[in-house]
Amino acid sequence: MKFENTVKIMKEIHKDRIIMVKVGSFYNCWSRDAVIMAYLFGYNLKKVDNIYTCGFPASALNKVLVTIEKEKISYLVSQKSENYEVINEEDYKSENRYNELYSKANKYINRKNRITNIYSYFMENINEDNIKEKIQKVEDIIYEI
Repeated sequence: MKFENTVKIMKEIHKDRIIMVKVGSFYNCWSRDAVIMAYLFGYNLKKVDNIYTCGFPASALNKVLVTIEKEKISYLVSQKSENYEVINEEDYKSENRYNELYSKANKYINRKNRITNIYSYFMENINEDNIKEKIQKVEDIIYEI
């Protein structure tokens, strides 16, 4: 079975848990889990085949787990092998804040992406004649002039 399919099946079984899979010297997360991790830790999100992914070094796992446990987010830690053995897991059951954190994280990431796109637009068009007026309009809104 392909790696991506195995992770997809794991996520179908554990919908409201962050799934972290060790691949080499990094742990990886996908989709909603990646959004939560980027929100909590400032990790960079990448889009691969229209799915968010993020990763962090294996050396950071203890720090990550401390934060996730403090936030009461259920999780599962696995490693890429023949059977994807579970290394560590926690299920907060009714106290699990996965969906709550995802909602906050998704709003944050969407807003951050919009701001990044606006910044990129201005930088790509910095030498255009009308850019000064566009910047002024944004400043008027920001500073309520």
